[in-house]
Amino acid sequence: MSGPLIVALLSTLAVGGVAYVFLYPILSGEARAEKRMRGIAVAEIEEKRARKSVDAGTSRRHQVEETLKKLEERQRSAKHPPLSVRLQQAGLDWSKRQFLIGCVAFGLFVAMIAKFLGAELYVVVGLAFAAGFGLPRWLLAYFKKRRETRFLEELPNAIDVIVRGVKAGLPIGDCIRIIANETQDPVKSEFRMIAESTAIGMPLPEACAKLHDHIPLAEANFFAIVITIQQKAGGSLSEALSNLSRVLRERRKMKMKIKAMSMEAKASAVIIAALPIAVMLLVYLTSPAYIELLWTTALGRTMLVSCAGWMMCGVLVMRRMINFDF
Repeated sequence: MSGPLIVALLSTLAVGGVAYVFLYPILSGEARAEKRMRGIAVAEIEEKRARKSVDAGTSRRHQVEETLKKLEERQRSAKHPPLSVRLQQAGLDWSKRQFLIGCVAFGLFVAMIAKFLGAELYVVVGLAFAAGFGLPRWLLAYFKKRRETRFLEELPNAIDVIVRGVKAGLPIGDCIRIIANETQDPVKSEFRMIAESTAIGMPLPEACAKLHDHIPLAEANFFAIVITIQQKAGGSLSEALSNLSRVLRERRKMKMKIKAMSMEAKASAVIIAALPIAVMLLVYLTSPAYIELLWTTALGRTMLVSCAGWMMCGVLVMRRMINFDF
């Protein structure tokens, strides 16, 4: 074979091979099949990633729901605490036995004074019951309310300390210890209990959840919820606590606004409730013989007790109308 014929044959074979390599997959459909397989593989990978993210979001949502459910159950169970817990909520270091002994002793003391002054038996019994049962419970509720008010005034400042500490890179445990050493009571004592609980190995969410047992307020429960959710589900703690601090301050502003708007009605109720007593006192000072019939005769005493009962009902109704639950 001559040289040109061999070159032409080799050139033909080379062109045919190149054409076979590039044209055969297109003509046979292999290219379309490979493209389709790659598309299916990519779709499966994206579907798995989406399924994983959905599962992660669902599990996180379930964790948050379970946490909120447990905290709500704890809050419902704390509506009627025992006497020892109420003493702790009022900030008193008395034991239950000491409180009961004090109530009985004070009731007997008031009864002896009333008997010494010549009061009748039912008056002595009524005064003893009021002094031994009613007055201590009222004082306990008063001390508890005063302690809660002080706690609400200081809690936003304590949360701001945690926010600034977390932004500066401090652990939340160190921030809580700073609050336990630098703030005022009762926030100081309550956060000291949280720090001591975490120091002995108790998880931080559980230690914060006990705050609501000592301070039965919605604000304390909010703080426990934020810490618990952040510990379980993650997220920016400084941002969450900053929002909580802002919400607590806005709630306090709303309470002050409601209190200011209801002061007129409360002043009117106080005047209406004090008016009969003031009239009785003025009549007694001007004409004692005229009004002494109310407690020197049986009919007068009956009328006096009946009027006092109806007056008490009116005071309770007015109190119910002008006290807003917020």
